[in-house]
Amino acid sequence: MVAERRVKLFKNGRNQSVRIPREFELPSNEAIIRKEGSRLVLEPVPPRSLLGLLAGLEPIEELFPPIEDTSAEALDS
Repeated sequence: MVAERRVKLFKNGRNQSVRIPREFELPSNEAIIRKEGSRLVLEPVPPRSLLGLLAGLEPIEELFPPIEDTSAEALDS
């Protein structure tokens, strides 16, 4: 069974707002909202992880210059 509750909408400046009841409280202070037909879907922003950040980066097309070996062994010779 899907939990549901009727809530009141109100104006907050130029925005329409809704108070989220405690039992529907999201775990953070940010959320994603999207419209699916006539429905509004509100979901918490997923926690940021390093892997998630790296997965979202565009591949690097440029070539990097060769890197000198500056290890202690290379300096001794």
